[in-house]
Amino acid sequence: QVHLVESGGGLVQAGGSPRLSCTASENIFSINVMAWYRQAPGKQRELVATITSGGSTNYAEYVKGRFTISRDNTNNTLYLQMNSLKPEDTAVYYCYAAIRIPGRTLSSWGQGTQVTVSS
Repeated sequence: QVHLVESGGGLVQAGGSPRLSCTASENIFSINVMAWYRQAPGKQRELVATITSGGSTNYAEYVKGRFTISRDNTNNTLYLQMNSLKPEDTAVYYCYAAIRIPGRTLSSWGQGTQVTVSS
């Protein structure tokens, strides 16, 4: 499994534009899907955005038009550019990677990075 480490979180004012990074322990070129999830206090973990190895992206409705997911295969890094942050974006953000092999999927999670948006 891939070891993932997130960074870039912290305290941000509403309207701010931080960028989260997720560095992988190995080459991400072969990782089928990478994603960002988030979990707010007292809530279930929810999907924020996904990106495939081919570069196709999908976003949750609540971040569409504000967040951009991207991947740099050369530097083995996944990014989440967050714009126009709102207090309701406050959560722990997790990086996720999925490698599909015949008959199963190998999943890896990062430890999470806290993003707190102040109004």
